[in-house]
Amino acid sequence: MVAKRDYYEVLGVAKGAGDDEIKKAYRKLARQYHPDVNKAADAEDKFKEVKEAYDVLSDNQKRAMYDQYGHVDPNQGMGGGFSGGGDFGGFGDIFDMFFGGGGRSKDPNAPQRGGDLQYTMTIEFKEAVFGKEMDITIPRTEQCDTCYGSGAKPGTKPDACTTCHGTGQQEVVQNTPFGRMVNRRACSTCQGRGKIIREKCGTCHGAGTVKKQRKIHVRIPAGVDDGAQLRMSGEGESGLRGGPNGDLYIVIRVKRHEFFERDGDDIYCEVPLTFAQAALGDEIEIPTLTEKVKLKIPAGTQTGTFFRLRNKGVPRLRGSGQGDQHVKVVIVTPTKLSDEQKELLRQFAEKSGEHPNYGGNEESFFDRMKRAFRGD
Repeated sequence: MVAKRDYYEVLGVAKGAGDDEIKKAYRKLARQYHPDVNKAADAEDKFKEVKEAYDVLSDNQKRAMYDQYGHVDPNQGMGGGFSGGGDFGGFGDIFDMFFGGGGRSKDPNAPQRGGDLQYTMTIEFKEAVFGKEMDITIPRTEQCDTCYGSGAKPGTKPDACTTCHGTGQQEVVQNTPFGRMVNRRACSTCQGRGKIIREKCGTCHGAGTVKKQRKIHVRIPAGVDDGAQLRMSGEGESGLRGGPNGDLYIVIRVKRHEFFERDGDDIYCEVPLTFAQAALGDEIEIPTLTEKVKLKIPAGTQTGTFFRLRNKGVPRLRGSGQGDQHVKVVIVTPTKLSDEQKELLRQFAEKSGEHPNYGGNEESFFDRMKRAFRGD
């Protein structure tokens, strides 16, 4: 059996550390090792270890017992491990603490921040380049307009739970050879809410919230790229008991373009050239994101050569200016030649010192490349 590490060592704090220092260390480590954030194989085990240490050191009674007896459970003699507070798999709760806004308050009637939402939006290539404004509709939880979030029928109000007296928690006292231990758990009568609704609202059925379709105007900035995320503050789920709304995160997906490819703020494209254009030089027309421009091709240009068109790329999302457009020229070998064209090419090859095939079965460059791949 692997011995447990010292809880103070797990959190990286001194034995005399105060509550604030312990809480700060816990939040940092829990966020670092949370399985929804950290995909390492041992992240979940480390997260559980951190949470177990915090459950003990954040509770004054448990901490005092731990300082005196270490990992030994006084309920089980010297053979068992110290109980750190039950279930350590509450990933949803800690995830809410960091990404849902503040975690659970000890006061069940305290304001609670609403949850965050995510919406995936697919846009066209040029819409990502130049930006776009549009309306989207999302389903989200909002406060019930009938009961204003109380969950009670209009004209009535919730009653304080008589079991927990409105605290939402029950204390369970256990006598041990080493003294009395008090554990707190959610009230079984009100499920931790602290209140009992005798007459429920007919609209939300006691929940205090309802599902609605919300129309939101979205401004997509120019230069946004695939996978970018836009945050819209306060457009998430409705908060409870006067708490703030959560946020809406819009994930951008950009469709591929049939001609342009993007790399950061730069644009790439391929343009075909004939052998004559590459050999003799030419001036050709190139499409850009906004217009067509002239590009001069020098004589003797080789296939695969890149030309740069400055400031014809994507506007920079952060900062001024824009990227460049890179044009790759590819020489296209003709596949259908007349007899006259073939004879002219033979004459050209002879004058160039080349040795053409006079058998009438001329092969294209692509045919030879295919044979090379086959190993022929």
